[in-house]
Amino acid sequence: MTLATRHAAFADLHQAGCFVLPNPWDAGSARMMAAAGARALATSSAAHAFTLGRPDMGGVSRDEALAHADAIVAATPLPVSGDFENGFADDPEGVAETVRLAGEVGLSGCSIEDTQMVEGSPAYAADQAVERIRAAVAAARALGRPFVLCARADGVMNGSHDLAEGIRRLQAFEAAGADVLYLPVPPGRAELKAVLSAVSKPVNALAAGPLRDLTVAELAAMGVRRISTGSQIARVTHAVIRDAMMAMLGAGSFAPLKQAASGDEIDALLRAGAGQA
Repeated sequence: MTLATRHAAFADLHQAGCFVLPNPWDAGSARMMAAAGARALATSSAAHAFTLGRPDMGGVSRDEALAHADAIVAATPLPVSGDFENGFADDPEGVAETVRLAGEVGLSGCSIEDTQMVEGSPAYAADQAVERIRAAVAAARALGRPFVLCARADGVMNGSHDLAEGIRRLQAFEAAGADVLYLPVPPGRAELKAVLSAVSKPVNALAAGPLRDLTVAELAAMGVRRISTGSQIARVTHAVIRDAMMAMLGAGSFAPLKQAASGDEIDALLRAGAGQA
């Protein structure tokens, strides 16, 4: 699949229905997700930071994130979107440059948050947040090909503003031209419904917090267009490492290792995910 075909396919996925957008953290996890039937992938800033032994929220530089995205794009034939936190810049011009660079590495889209990468993760002022998205949209359109720009209002998740303010921001991001709108981890089903009813552009839901209790079918019936996993799959993997090491070094038990997949199965998934026969 050519990059142009991938970009068109990713844009088309947002036109109808609902799809799962899993978030790999390296070439191997990307290929396993592709082999399992994923139709597109997205990087995760937190999961990537974990691979570098760093915490989430500002733990990765723009150059590192771009190099990581480039590796994920090369790993499978699937379209890839980039999780680029605050665009690695406070000013709109810096955010626009990040989007331009995202296009250069072959990404089919990216997300930009309204969160400052400083202690406490405060949100940008509303007007500044909108100007940043407006600049990102302009840069995406200047690429001259499909590029899905997702605008995030993270204040509810980070505790910097309430749901009403988050919805106001999403509406302003929609008016600024964002293709997808995203308010991570609303408190529950009712709050997600409020988000969905407040905007007309496709909405991304994160399979985290209370939304993990809902199925793909239930989220789709509510009107969610895409469902991302963020760092959740990486965190499940890290939980396995934690529990296995505690069993081995604490109780002296190797029982958790009995759950391991066979090398042959993993090899087959990696070949399939790379598009190999």
